[in-house]
Amino acid sequence: MKALQLTEIGRPLSLVDIPSPEPGFGEAVVKVAAAGICHSDAHYRNGTSMLRGLPLVPGHEISGIVETVGPGVTAPRTGERVCVHYLWSCGRCRYCNLGQEQFCTEGRMIGKDCNGGYAELVLVPARNLFTVPKSIPMSQAAVMMCSSATALHALRKGALQPGESVAVFGLGGLGMSAVQIAAAFAPRMVIAVDVDDGKLALAESFGALPVNGAKVDPVEAIRDLTEGRGADVAVELIGLPLTMRQAVASLGVQGRASLAGISDRSFEVDSYTELIGKEASIVGVSDHLSSEIPRLIEMAASGALKLDHVVSETVPLEAGPVNAVLDSLERFSSPVRTVIEFAET
Repeated sequence: MKALQLTEIGRPLSLVDIPSPEPGFGEAVVKVAAAGICHSDAHYRNGTSMLRGLPLVPGHEISGIVETVGPGVTAPRTGERVCVHYLWSCGRCRYCNLGQEQFCTEGRMIGKDCNGGYAELVLVPARNLFTVPKSIPMSQAAVMMCSSATALHALRKGALQPGESVAVFGLGGLGMSAVQIAAAFAPRMVIAVDVDDGKLALAESFGALPVNGAKVDPVEAIRDLTEGRGADVAVELIGLPLTMRQAVASLGVQGRASLAGISDRSFEVDSYTELIGKEASIVGVSDHLSSEIPRLIEMAASGALKLDHVVSETVPLEAGPVNAVLDSLERFSSPVRTVIEFAET
């Protein structure tokens, strides 16, 4: 089968022919219909995030059709439209039993620790597959598997409550999902922070109050919009020390900063003024949970989560276009979300 493979850190992906996977007990092979290109994939390529080994086929935002299933699999069935939860966990350890599979002691991440969806076929645990209604395009189903799922998890980790204010830093795939998903928590206001006027306009169409961080100080703007109180929750989805610092500084009394953006650089915090004096907190956000995916599918099927504008570009399974998207992600200049699209099903 054809696949895009990372063979060396810091080098472009290459289009290769590799053997097709065969499912073992409890496993399934999915014919990929769409694979989202996430900023994390750029981190894997440039070495910001450590990989278990190379060569590797990236891609953790995956949707497709069940091609074959292994022994012991009763659902889903061959031919079903599915999306893939990317955390391959053991299902037995303490963390799995607590429903916290992102900390599984034997866990692997599809597209990081084992081959992912930048390929014609991908091998996954059958229990990681969720049926996709025909009303949801496969490209959007793929994006939900990281962008939307991580956004929901970040909002839940921030413990957003009805009537509170939330500021979303970064309007890429995760941010656009976060702006929309936040509405389900009945917030007092949603503030969207970015430096791209086009992305800010799209967030505004979803009901957010736009703040252009290139034109104004976002911390001051958030305080003005909240009548001096500051944000109750700030969700940082970029992974820059500057925006992480701004997210923390924008918090009000007992505010919570949910940090999901990946960075290999640290940032400073004024521990008394920004945390102790406010009883504010910083929360790390690691991936998301299988239990959160059905809620996302329901939101997309009902129209509460609209991803047609979030999937802003599609490319074929070719090295040139995909590497170009990864390059733009490293420069923080990419469209909202680009998807590798195969034949629609």
